[in-house]
Amino acid sequence: MTDNTDGSGWLLISVSTAGAAPTLRVQVWRKLRSLGALYLQQSVCLLPERQYTVQQVRRLLDRVHQQGGTGRMLRLTLTDQAEERQIIGEFDAARDAEYNEVLERLPAFRQELTHERERGRATYAEVEESEADLERFRAWMAKIAARDYFAAPAGATARAAIEEAAADLAAFEQDALAAEYPGGAAGSERP
Repeated sequence: MTDNTDGSGWLLISVSTAGAAPTLRVQVWRKLRSLGALYLQQSVCLLPERQYTVQQVRRLLDRVHQQGGTGRMLRLTLTDQAEERQIIGEFDAARDAEYNEVLERLPAFRQELTHERERGRATYAEVEESEADLERFRAWMAKIAARDYFAAPAGATARAAIEEAAADLAAFEQDALAAEYPGGAAGSERP
């Protein structure tokens, strides 16, 4: 594990939506989760201090205050290195769980390509559908990576698996092209 190496500290965020619009609580929860916040207890969480996290939390707190809630963002420094390593480990574990979910779902994508080949359905329509699925995986990975502040171990494995799936899709696309233009007669005509 590494320490909070960018020279920054930590942000302690406390939010209460009592008395505010009922939807505000969900908005706050979603935003903090999208940032990868580590909840220490209900309504209190921790984020590494980065320019982006500070900016996003400030915007969130402005919205909370405008809608009748209360909240604070406190900057702090952890002086106990063991405690900081433990917290970073918890951040990494949360990201690893997300990366592992991607890894659990990718085999179905790849199996679908194999299944369509076996059924003789390597077609342009299937390529388009699979491209859309792969883009959803990539977008999902980008969201996880944005909140992977400490390079969680499963990230590299998940990125490699996405690239393997992309290679499978490229081969499937070649199969579809070959099925549509047997003998490669139209290869020079394809845009």
